[in-house]
Amino acid sequence: MLVLVAPGQGAQTPGFLTPWLDLPGVEDRLREWSAAIDLDLVHYGTNADADEIRDTAVAQPLLVAAALLSARQLFSTGEDLAAQVGASAGHSVGELAAAALTGVLTDEEAMRLVRTRGLAMAEAAAVTPTGMSALLGGAPEAVLPHLEKLGLTPANVNGAGQIVAAGTLEQLAALAEDLPEGTRKAIALKVAGAFHTHHMAPAVSALEAAVAQLSPADPRTAYVSNKDGGVVADGREVVTRLVGQVANPVRWDLCMETFKELGVTGILELSPGGTLVGLAKRALPGVETVALKSPDDLDKARALIAEHATPAAAPAE
Repeated sequence: MLVLVAPGQGAQTPGFLTPWLDLPGVEDRLREWSAAIDLDLVHYGTNADADEIRDTAVAQPLLVAAALLSARQLFSTGEDLAAQVGASAGHSVGELAAAALTGVLTDEEAMRLVRTRGLAMAEAAAVTPTGMSALLGGAPEAVLPHLEKLGLTPANVNGAGQIVAAGTLEQLAALAEDLPEGTRKAIALKVAGAFHTHHMAPAVSALEAAVAQLSPADPRTAYVSNKDGGVVADGREVVTRLVGQVANPVRWDLCMETFKELGVTGILELSPGGTLVGLAKRALPGVETVALKSPDDLDKARALIAEHATPAAAPAE
């Protein structure tokens, strides 16, 4: 059974969309979305430097656009995707891409919503200097109490020995000097705020207003939620979770447990892939993976799809 996943913020690198623009129709689609959300995705995906695309309001739309564009190279329609993919999930902002790919939102709705999300989270992040650091190694029973002691939040529990701490820059500096027992290092992430914590609470109201007029459809493919790894079968509930998730931890460890329960045999990570495949290799040994880093990886992705395209039923939550 094939699982399709979309990466979260921090996966972006300067110029990562450049090779995709050589494919037919990609630049036109990007320019359409750029006009719809008032953000030049072509410029930011090709010519902008690392600092420019670190901006939350830029990075989030770029990542959702990249995931959608790369998926549309492999699945011509939503029905085609549903016929071959057993489940889909996204990490953090990648959940918006997953919502579009499973048919809950249209591509344009997802792009408009992620633009609102990015702007609202950037505004919330500007109130207090905050950030996130990935802790490598360390058992949860040692890491979590240590973070609580320092006033930090376990914003991402990613499994495979990785927990991401979030909080003020002072709190993160203290963490770097005082690592939890068993932790090898703390790596500062390329993000501009303490996402998935109480620092993002102001962004929730902005998203609630943005989704009020949406009429989401129920997912055609099993949608696995960051909140608790649950499979959500109701489109309105998917959108409700998308709103609340900006201020709550990402439980990617539970998502991977659900993939295993559903019978995953192959995982395809959409552009700019790599991070989630790395986690899967450690947490789900024996599962074949492909990370779509550039169009050069499309043939490998197609081979993975051909081998593992046996959709699973989408149980109600």
